[in-house]
Amino acid sequence: MLKAVILIGGPQKGTRFRPLSFEVPKPLFPVAGVPMIQHHIEACAQVPGMQEILLIGFYQPDEPLTQFLEAAQQEFNLPVRYLQEFAPLGTGGGLYHFRDQILAGSPEAFFVLNADVCSDFPLSAMLETHRRQRHPFLLLGTTANRTQSLNYGCIVENPQTHEVLHYVEKPSTFISDIINCGIYLFSPEALKPLRDVFQRNQQDGQFCLALGEDSPGLWPGAGTIRLEQDVFSALAGQGQIYVHLTDGIWSQIKSAGSALYASRLYLSRYQDTHPERLAKHTPGGPRIRGNVYIHPTAKVAPSAVLGPNVSIGKGVTVGEGVRLRESIVLHGATLQEHTCVLHSIVGWGSTVGRWARVEGTPNDPNPNDPRARMDSESLFKDGKLLPAITILGCRVRIPAEVLILNSIVLPHKELSRSFTNQIIL
Repeated sequence: MLKAVILIGGPQKGTRFRPLSFEVPKPLFPVAGVPMIQHHIEACAQVPGMQEILLIGFYQPDEPLTQFLEAAQQEFNLPVRYLQEFAPLGTGGGLYHFRDQILAGSPEAFFVLNADVCSDFPLSAMLETHRRQRHPFLLLGTTANRTQSLNYGCIVENPQTHEVLHYVEKPSTFISDIINCGIYLFSPEALKPLRDVFQRNQQDGQFCLALGEDSPGLWPGAGTIRLEQDVFSALAGQGQIYVHLTDGIWSQIKSAGSALYASRLYLSRYQDTHPERLAKHTPGGPRIRGNVYIHPTAKVAPSAVLGPNVSIGKGVTVGEGVRLRESIVLHGATLQEHTCVLHSIVGWGSTVGRWARVEGTPNDPNPNDPRARMDSESLFKDGKLLPAITILGCRVRIPAEVLILNSIVLPHKELSRSFTNQIIL
């Protein structure tokens, strides 16, 4: 018997996913036509012996999340439950807090997946590795180039046994080109080190109180546990943590730009996993180039040209002569005649007028470096917005013959002129 836990986090200040996260929780944002965490659930449901999938986070269980859970249970014929944290507990605090629910039924092991990663999820291969040689912690790892490895958790392994000898989260100097993918397979025994961290946090808090200090300002709280710093770094080299390396697709989804890149990766995977989701060129239909997803309820004019790497959501209207490339068009949006949308995300219910052009600048990994990953650099430099993909928030209206280039438009804006490299408030 197996279980899976998906860590979905919760709303935070200053998120790099705004303004898209204003309208829907980030884990439910559509990537390649389906909610981000549906890719995780689909991968977990295909593992033989999977009995339950648990979502842990501190989002309020609102209507979109409840509807998604109900639909997922029906589609995959598995219990899919949401466990709400009372406060942000870190990447490991929720696992320890809900340990009874995770261990109910005595699973032999449980997967732990961060919601903000895109992957082909080699879960069955990880399970085979775990069953050959059981250890409390098995991490999925991949490679990055020397410069970009500093942005991730770095793993030093024994190349013969694949034991993790050293682990550093976002080091200041180069440690290793093997990075943590945020996908794990834990034995039930893995919760014991989390208990030790919890108890140590309690002792630290009591010590601070004994000194008459304001303990919340001095310690993170007994329930807050960081898997990477508090567990992996501490246990590395003690024969408890191992790494399973993959050369499959993988990327973080931290910003809207990375969501567009993840959409491209998932669309390419659909050729093998879900060919029915990819639009096909038919006589009298729109011209399809490359991998394109079109929701069945969308209305697309036959003279439109779509692709490659385009995702069109529910109820979208695409007019005559529209050109779409490397973009996501969300629920209820309208692209009027002869608009051009390149490297952009068009928000829910937004309208792009006739002959308007919405264009962004991709921040894709270097295609000449097979180990290159998405950069996580800031959107700003010297107080200016750097060129990036263009994002139209919810219910934005772009009038006819207007150019929007490398800009972020917040929701409910109606523009009257062209903009370049702007955040439009």
